Amino acid sequence: MKKLDCPHFTLTEKLTSEQLDFFKINGVIIFRNFVEPETVSLFLNEIRKVEKKWLDEGRDKVNGIPLKFGKDENNNKIIQRLCFLSLHSDVLSAFLKDPRLKSLIELLHPYDGRIGENEKDGLVLNNYIRTPNSKFSQMGWHTDSPRDLFLGQRIMPMLNVGIHLDSCPFENGGLRILPGTHNQSIWRLLFSKPYFVNNSPDPKEVGFDINAGDLTVHDGRTWHRVQQSPHFGEASRRRVMYVPIITGKYLPKTENSKTPFYHRFTHKVHI
Repeated sequence: MKKLDCPHFTLTEKLTSEQLDFFKINGVIIFRNFVEPETVSLFLNEIRKVEKKWLDEGRDKVNGIPLKFGKDENNNKIIQRLCFLSLHSDVLSAFLKDPRLKSLIELLHPYDGRIGENEKDGLVLNNYIRTPNSKFSQMGWHTDSPRDLFLGQRIMPMLNVGIHLDSCPFENGGLRILPGTHNQSIWRLLFSKPYFVNNSPDPKEVGFDINAGDLTVHDGRTWHRVQQSPHFGEASRRRVMYVPIITGKYLPKTENSKTPFYHRFTHKVHI
């Protein structure tokens, strides 16, 4: 197991040829210091306000997508996976209009993409923490593509854009990826690993040294997992916002949307 050897890239309103080539080969890229510490704090404050509101309301899903609950180190109930956050926060909605995010669409060329603010699960917050009552401390191997099949569509290229709100050095666990697997055959995409149930390290996987404020992008067809932290409590916390950049048919979600079948399955295996 090793760290991804990635140059110190900065995201502007136009991707460079070096950045495009790196992503084409690896299916993943890191942009350092995408947001300042003050902005990270602002985002975390917005997320806390939405979380408190939903807990007070007793809400268990948003636009048909189930929320994921757990307990923190003080045994307080928390939401460990929130979705469609930008539809409930003016600050986060404005953030998704950052022209630097729009520049990432070029990574999908020749496909024309869009930021999926109200599609799939919208802007998601994954709150990983390792406690005795946490329901979300790791995630098994998967790609982000098969959900298209569950919806009766062919698999379309997409990106998952991660805005990291906590620093997470390689040794503390976090994202692990098999670089280059975005170029695999459809057979290997679907069957080379059992989805979600296997979290064993792969000899070819890479990890990352992540600082709060960094931004990662991975192709939805890459195999990836989340390694559990060796620490417990606050030292293990890893909060990441993800927003998809989508191609294909526009399929917005509303409060009347039904829960997709795949969420009934992943609800049981995201542990």
